[in-house]
Amino acid sequence: MRPRASFTTQLPTPPSCSRPNTTRPGCPSAAWTIHPQAQRPNGLRERGNHLLTNKETAVNHTVDEIITTTCASHCGGSCILRLHVKDGVIVHIETDDADEPQLRACLRGRAYRQRLYDPNRILYPLKRVGERGEGKFVRISWDEAIDTVAREIVRVRDTYGPASILYLPLAGDLGQVHGTGHMARVLAMAGGYTMPWGQPSFHAGIYALRITYGAFSAGNTRDDLLNSRLILLWGWNPAGTVAGVNTNWYLAQAREKGIKIVAIDPRYTDSAATFAHQWIPIRPATDGAMLLAMAYVMLEENLHDRKFLDRYTTGFDKFKDYLLGVSDGVPKTPGWAEQITGVPAETIVSLAREYAATKPSALLSGVAPGRTANGEQYHRIAITLGAMTGNIGLHGGDASARAWESITSYPYKVSWGFIEGLARNPVDREGPPRRKGDPWEYKASRVHRCEVPDFIEKGRAGGFRGDCKLIAVVNFSYLNAMPNVNRIATALKSEKLEFLFVLEQVMTPTAKFADIILPTNTYMERDDLVRGAGLPFYGLQRKAVQPLGESKSHNDIATLLAKRLGLTEYGERTDEDWIREMVAVSEIPNYEEFKEKGIYRLEHKEPFVAFKQQIEDPENNPFDTPSGKIEIYSQWLAELNDPELPPLPTYVDAWEGWNDPLRTKYPLQMISTHFKRRANNQFHEIPWLAETETHAVLISGADAEARGIKDGELVRVFNDRGEVLIPARVTERIMPGVVDVPHGAWYQPDEKGIDRGGCPNVLTKDKPSPGGAFAYNSCLVEIRSTRPDAVQAD
Repeated sequence: MRPRASFTTQLPTPPSCSRPNTTRPGCPSAAWTIHPQAQRPNGLRERGNHLLTNKETAVNHTVDEIITTTCASHCGGSCILRLHVKDGVIVHIETDDADEPQLRACLRGRAYRQRLYDPNRILYPLKRVGERGEGKFVRISWDEAIDTVAREIVRVRDTYGPASILYLPLAGDLGQVHGTGHMARVLAMAGGYTMPWGQPSFHAGIYALRITYGAFSAGNTRDDLLNSRLILLWGWNPAGTVAGVNTNWYLAQAREKGIKIVAIDPRYTDSAATFAHQWIPIRPATDGAMLLAMAYVMLEENLHDRKFLDRYTTGFDKFKDYLLGVSDGVPKTPGWAEQITGVPAETIVSLAREYAATKPSALLSGVAPGRTANGEQYHRIAITLGAMTGNIGLHGGDASARAWESITSYPYKVSWGFIEGLARNPVDREGPPRRKGDPWEYKASRVHRCEVPDFIEKGRAGGFRGDCKLIAVVNFSYLNAMPNVNRIATALKSEKLEFLFVLEQVMTPTAKFADIILPTNTYMERDDLVRGAGLPFYGLQRKAVQPLGESKSHNDIATLLAKRLGLTEYGERTDEDWIREMVAVSEIPNYEEFKEKGIYRLEHKEPFVAFKQQIEDPENNPFDTPSGKIEIYSQWLAELNDPELPPLPTYVDAWEGWNDPLRTKYPLQMISTHFKRRANNQFHEIPWLAETETHAVLISGADAEARGIKDGELVRVFNDRGEVLIPARVTERIMPGVVDVPHGAWYQPDEKGIDRGGCPNVLTKDKPSPGGAFAYNSCLVEIRSTRPDAVQAD
C-alpha cells in the first residue's frame, strides 16, 4: 500500500531568478561582470528575451522549417526534438510524433530554447581581469584567445613537462563528434597530458561490472522490461532522471500489464509513486546488507539456482560461507540486516522469496546506492543475487549494476571515444599499471578527480608524476560537480596553478575561475551524430540556426588550436567529414537517406539482452574474466590482497553512515539525488525548469518538528566542510534521519563563505571509495532554522 503524503503536489513559486546577480537560494550563480565592449548587440538581447517569453504553441505560428534533431544533454536520453525555425530563430520545440515506440523528450529538452537564447550565454572569448573566482572578464578576439592558450601549453610543457598539464573533461552536450575528444587529441599530439580517472556518476557500477563480468556495461534494452514478471527499482528514479528514452513509457506499460514493481529507496520517489506497487524505505549506504540478507534467505530455503551457479559462476561456495557466517562469525540474517538498514526482517524475507520464485525478474540497481563509501560492494552483491536466481542473459531478467545507462551494452559499431582513439597520449602510456582498484585500466600516471586539489597543491612532492601547472576543462563544471567544493575553490586560486582555460557555453562556477574562456556553441548550432540510449538508434543532430555571437564548435576550436601549435598532422575536417567517417563504419546503410530523415533505427526484432550469447553458448562465448565465468569471488582481488577491496562481495560500513560516531554531532544522513529540472549541473539556470520544482532540502516531518523547521522556510545545512542556505521542503516522502539536497545547484558563496546557491557538494567528502567511486551519498549534516524564534526539541 502506498503511504499517504502529507504535502501538496502544488509546488510553491520559486524565488525570482530574473537578475544575474541574485543571491537567492536555487537561482543561477552569483554575478559575473564583463567589460562593456563584450556585451552582445542590443538587437540580439531583445530578440532573445522575446523568445524566452513567447508561449505560443506550434499551431499558433507559421515557420520556415521544422528540423528533426536529437537532444545531447548529460542525461543519457538522446531523445528526438523537432525544432520550429522562423527567420533563423528557433521559436518552438516539440518532440517525436512518429510511430511507436516514440523517442519522446522530457521537459529539459523541450525547454532548451532558454539555454540557447540565454541572455547570459558566453558568446565571445573572455580573459580574466580580476582574481580567480571573482568572475571579472574582458572580451578579447579569437586570435588573442587561441594564441594565449597555445603559448601557455607550450610554455608549461617545455618548462615542467607534459605531465604538468591536466585535462578535465566529462560530458555536457555530448555527441560522437563534439564534446571532449577533439581537445584530448590536440593535447595528446602536442606532447601529452595527465588524464583523470573516476566516473562521478557510476564508477562503483563500472568497478563491479569489470570485476564480476569483465564488462563495462551489462543492461538489456528497455523494451525487455515487458518480459519481466517482477521489477525491482533499487535506488533508481527514472521518472525524475529519464535514464534513457522511453524508460518511463515501458515501466508504465509494465504496470498496466500487471508486472509487479517494487521500489527500494530512502525516498518515496516519483517512480515509486507512479509505477511501484510497494515502497521499501532503506537507510542510505546500507543496501548491500539487505541484499545479503535476501541471499541468506534464498540459501537457507534452497531457493537459489544451483545449476546456473555451477555452470556460469566461480566462487559461490566461498560466498555461501560468508553468508552463513562461517568465515567471519556473523550470519547475514534478515534480523542482522534490519538493525543496519531499518527495513523490517519480515519485509526482507518476503521480498527474497518473491524475487527467487518469480522468474524472470529484473533487479535494476540504480547508481545512487553505489555513490557511497564502499558502494562498489552493493553493486557486486546485486549482481550475485542475479546469478543466484539465474536472471542473467535471459529475456526479462537483468542484473546490470547501473540501470541508468543500460543501452551502452548494445554492440554499436561506432564506439564512444572514436576521436580520442585517433591519438595516443604519451603521458598515459608511462609508468606501471595502477594496482589499486581496477585490473583493466588507469595507469599510475592518472589522477583521481577527487585528488585534483592535492595534485595542484602537492604535485611531485605528494607522489604525483608531475606538478600541476595548467588545467584544461571541457564540458565539465568541475568545481560544482566534485565533492568538497570549498577545498577545490581554494586549490583553483593557488598560485601554483599557473593557467586554467575552459570551454563553456554559460558562466558556470568553474568558468569564473578561468584565465581564458573559449565559448562553445550548442548542439542546435552545429552538426553531430548520437547513439540512442534505451533503444538502439542513431540520431543526426542537424544545425538548426547559425552559432550565436562568436561561439564555435569543439571541432573548430580544436582545429584553430592545433594550427597555432603547429600540429600539421592534425588535419582539418568539417563536422560532416567526421559524421561521414563514422557512418561509414556504422550500421547505417545510406548516409544521404540518413541525413534526410535524421534518424536510423537499428533492426530490432526482439529486445537486446546482455550476455545472452555467454549463457546460451558459454564454451564459445566466455565472459571476459580470468576464469571466463561470472566471478563472484575475484582471484585478481585475492592476489591484490587489499583489505579495503575484498575478493568476495561483502558489506562494509560506510564512513559518515548510519552508525558513524560522528552522528552525535551531525545526526542526519544527507543524500544528493538527481531530479527532473536538471541533468547533473546542466539547466540550473533555465527559468522554465525552475518553475517545475523548487530547489529545496527534503526533510521528514519528524526531523523538521524536532528542529522547529517550517515548510518553505530558509534553513542552514552544515557540517565541518561548509554550510549552505536553502529552503526546506517538509514531506513524508523521505524517511526520518535522512535529508536530500538535490544535485546540480550552482555554488554561490557569499562574503562569509556560506553557499547561497544550495550546492550539496559544499558538504560532501572528497574521499573516493576504495574502488574509485565518489561517495556523494555518505555525508552527515545537521540542519537549523534561520528563524530566531525556532525552538529545537531536546
